[in-house]
Amino acid sequence: MKLGLALPTFGPDATPEGILRISRTAEEAGYDSLWTGDRVLAPPVPGAPYPSGDGEMPRVYENHMDPLVALTFAAAHTTRVQLGTSTLNGLWQPPIMLARSLTTLDVLSQGRLVVGLGLGWMPDEYTAVSVPWKGRGARLDETLDVLAEYWTSDVFSHEGPLFTIPETVVGLKPSTRPAPPVLLAAFTPGGLRRIGRRLDGWLPVAMPLTPLMGMWDTVREEAAAAGRDPEGLRMALRVNPELTETPTDPGRMPRAGTLGQYVDYARAAAEAGVHELFVDFGQRPATLTERVDLAGRFLEGVRRG
Repeated sequence: MKLGLALPTFGPDATPEGILRISRTAEEAGYDSLWTGDRVLAPPVPGAPYPSGDGEMPRVYENHMDPLVALTFAAAHTTRVQLGTSTLNGLWQPPIMLARSLTTLDVLSQGRLVVGLGLGWMPDEYTAVSVPWKGRGARLDETLDVLAEYWTSDVFSHEGPLFTIPETVVGLKPSTRPAPPVLLAAFTPGGLRRIGRRLDGWLPVAMPLTPLMGMWDTVREEAAAAGRDPEGLRMALRVNPELTETPTDPGRMPRAGTLGQYVDYARAAAEAGVHELFVDFGQRPATLTERVDLAGRFLEGVRRG
């Protein structure tokens, strides 16, 4: 199983120094990937509850960087680790602009991009970018159509229900051929169906492994039903540790526990068939030095097993 780290693109360590230190820590220690998230707003009282934990949005989101710019910076200071978004909201800009940005990052990183898309959870952000909250699934499907056409065509145009793109020559091609892998964060039956039938993999968040692997079986079944090879799909599992000083009841994992409990969870995930697991040690207050220390201890613990 591959292991990754979240970049400090939220909170007080969202600085050039923070990104450099975590990027170099990951590359030198032997991590396989770096990941960023996406925020455009951090309301004092969001219009919808945060979809995990106690429903309260982490206040580190009040200071947020552009995820693709941050990954480009990390790409310039690394040579090996993959660069992923968990998640990038693919609906907040016109798909032709998204295609250009993603292709540019894949070229500049020499084919290290993993495109992780999501639909977000906060209607306030859709209001801020003048995109309707209603109809997100249809908008995502057409966005995926445009990305696929852009990446695989020398000349293309698009005429759809939501977007019209006049004919254009596409000279810039991604280094990853035919296209960067596209993963989706989704948990509804429709979302899992979409992953299995047209995407490269799934971006779930940590949960008990029995329901996690049950949902993964659904994705694989949908892929087979669509005539696709389920073995070609991948799962990259996000873990947001809520670290405690003493072990928690096993029923609370992976919501909260000691670092050792999270190491055990990662080992069990590998045995269950998870392809990649990445941790974000910055969802709760932690200094940059603490994040580096935790990253080293976590990697050592998982690899030792």
